[in-house]
Amino acid sequence: MTVSSDYSPPDGPLDILHDDAQIIAVNKPAGLLSVPGRGAHLADCLLSRLQAVFPDVLLVHRLDRDTSGVMVFALTPHAQRHLGQQFEKRQARKIYVARLAGELTPKTGTVDLPLIVDWPNRPRQKVCHDTGKPSVTDWRVLRYQDGTTRIRLGPKTGRTHQLRVHMAALGHPILGDPLYAQGIDAEHDRMMLHSEELRIKHPDSGASVKLRFAADF
Repeated sequence: MTVSSDYSPPDGPLDILHDDAQIIAVNKPAGLLSVPGRGAHLADCLLSRLQAVFPDVLLVHRLDRDTSGVMVFALTPHAQRHLGQQFEKRQARKIYVARLAGELTPKTGTVDLPLIVDWPNRPRQKVCHDTGKPSVTDWRVLRYQDGTTRIRLGPKTGRTHQLRVHMAALGHPILGDPLYAQGIDAEHDRMMLHSEELRIKHPDSGASVKLRFAADF
């Protein structure tokens, strides 16, 4: 993971959405790493903050540093395996909201563009029809406002930077995106991408659990 040395994550208490004997869900703020980066200056992250309060907490999935929103963690090895399989088999349902540059049309659609790391420009990813991995994102426009688009995104796969690259490939990058917004990121104090809802099966009961936190933009 490549992060600049001026890493200054936001302070503030943990924003806990749900906790029980098996799982804990939190709202990750934009600008905070999910897991530690390389080097002592990148040790502060959501996982380490959670471990200070819940020593047994275990990682299940990640969000990009600049993405905010719902994350779920396991509190037992059983829960970690169970949740990990749900993500691996694409059984966990993820819904994001974002604000895009310009007005995206039509109001619904699907991006089906294979992605792979852009090695000379890591951590950037790129579309590559020859060597890219299958990557699919559904979208639905929520509204247009002042020349921008508020959109709901439903990733069907979980590639690195998938939503960011797919929206940029449509010609409507996510506002504030430091990698793919091509110079317009300076107008915004954060990347306008938020994991709004996550639906999983509880590791114990198998019951559906909906974890939700509205975006602050």
